[in-house]
Amino acid sequence: MMNVAPSALNPSTPKLVDLGLTSASEGGSCCGGGGCGNSATDGADAATAGAPAGVSTELQVAGMTCGHCVTSVTAELSALEGVTGVNVALVAGGVSTVTVQSAAPLDPQAVAAAIDEAGYELA
Repeated sequence: MMNVAPSALNPSTPKLVDLGLTSASEGGSCCGGGGCGNSATDGADAATAGAPAGVSTELQVAGMTCGHCVTSVTAELSALEGVTGVNVALVAGGVSTVTVQSAAPLDPQAVAAAIDEAGYELA
């Protein structure tokens, strides 16, 4: 497991942005799936916008480039116990902001492991 610097997890009141994006089921060439076109607007999980109140954790994630990347990170974080929503503000090729809504504070090691499992790293 990775150690997470305290600065990597910033529980705060986030600015949630619903990008209105749809499915990224085609996968991305950056991730080996082919066909996503590396568009910054491919496939965010808009269904989690407006998740119930609780704890909001803002993460900075490096290396995401497309909708398939967003889907991978969203799936891994959503699998963590207590997570009620994930919202990604994709910055293709830069550092993306990932906001996780949860019923209780998240374990930093579990968050780092989920990001690592998706193939990315906390910035």
